[in-house]
Amino acid sequence: MPASGPVTRSTLRQQIADALRDEVLAGRLQPGREFTVKQIAEQYGVSATPVREALVDLSAQGLLDSDQHKGFRVHQFSVEDYRGMVEARSLIVDGILRRRATAEAPAAGPRPSAEAPVAGPRPCVPAEALVSVRRRAEAAARAARAGDLDILIGYDLRFWRELAGLVTNHYIADFLHRLRVQAWVFAVPYLRGDRRVRDWLWSGHEDLVGAVEAGDARRVVAVLDAYQGHSLEWAAHLERLPAPRTAPEPPS
Repeated sequence: MPASGPVTRSTLRQQIADALRDEVLAGRLQPGREFTVKQIAEQYGVSATPVREALVDLSAQGLLDSDQHKGFRVHQFSVEDYRGMVEARSLIVDGILRRRATAEAPAAGPRPSAEAPVAGPRPCVPAEALVSVRRRAEAAARAARAGDLDILIGYDLRFWRELAGLVTNHYIADFLHRLRVQAWVFAVPYLRGDRRVRDWLWSGHEDLVGAVEAGDARRVVAVLDAYQGHSLEWAAHLERLPAPRTAPEPPS
């Protein structure tokens, strides 16, 4: 875990949490995998205190389960959990769009519907922020079309976090980010063993950015509806498959 300058306890705690989350997202820490504070501390060559704090943080994010006697275990989400994540993020994003359309409508005009075009990004949003989101979108879409899961996950998470940051407050953006991390944690064990992985990786990032840049609410809603439909179709596909294998043995 490289760092520039002295490493404080708080940054070490964050570094360990980030490293373990990356291990889960990469599929190296499988759902059901159990480990102790001591094992992780030895693995990273650090003291137990920042490790314990990092594991508590990941438990609060819903990625780990804590057991007083056995330590920690990577949480195993179900298909129904995943459906709940899809529904939650859809409702929140829909609420953001509707509130934004209402706030930007002329004071004397009629209340806009979700199908009516609304203004583009707020004037206070720096132009370079939109450029950054577009670049994330292009990289994520390329990785999805290529079936490159390792590259896709990082760009997809950054794309959605930056895009949410342009249109809502950081509390909502953080919550949406947490949902997306959980969704990827659920998805990784299935996708890594699927020969049809490219069929199940959504690649509409550029379409969504284009719709946001154009200020076209109808098009934004259409892209998001397609995204939700894609996710729910995959969930239905998973129900016809055996559950992915768990890995209860400790990390090496």
